[in-house]
Amino acid sequence: MNLPNKLTIFRIILVPIMVIIPFLGIDGKIFGIPTEWIIIDLIFIIASITDKLDGYLARKNNQVTDTGKMLDAIADKILVNSVLIILASEGFISVIIPIVIVLRDIFVNAIKMEAAGKGKVVAAIKSGKIKTAALMVGIVLTFFYNLPFEAINIRVSDFLLFFATVMSIISAIEYFALNKNIIFPKEEILE
Repeated sequence: MNLPNKLTIFRIILVPIMVIIPFLGIDGKIFGIPTEWIIIDLIFIIASITDKLDGYLARKNNQVTDTGKMLDAIADKILVNSVLIILASEGFISVIIPIVIVLRDIFVNAIKMEAAGKGKVVAAIKSGKIKTAALMVGIVLTFFYNLPFEAINIRVSDFLLFFATVMSIISAIEYFALNKNIIFPKEEILE
């Protein structure tokens, strides 16, 4: 197992730790933010950094593997979707956000699996990358109570999460449009 794959597995291991933290009853606040949210956010930031680092190292050291690509995609979904569910269950965000994003992920993964079954690879698209970037920053800001923007009463965290949700829908539509011929080949339609 190469270093990029080890980093990906480390990211997966961090998720259950984040999920358990709200149940530990950690008291205290730092700058008005509950200590447990700061801990979860720091773990999320570390996990997000490993996401960038594993891809960089895999490309730099020519260690890109199909297993690594699959593990990376799974780790990303586990990380982000778990955090969104935590935020929704604690009332920080609307439950609509994780519902839309999880459904989008299922839909896009189904397209990717269908394509893989036919020997095709579905690459990431720009709208999906924009969605992910907005989502990651929005999540970090949400855990930090939208600081520093809260001081000037601008809900940047809410805007980014809403924007990411809209981009989730747009990217799902784009994935379908770009791959509908793989999913529904013309020869199958004519039969």
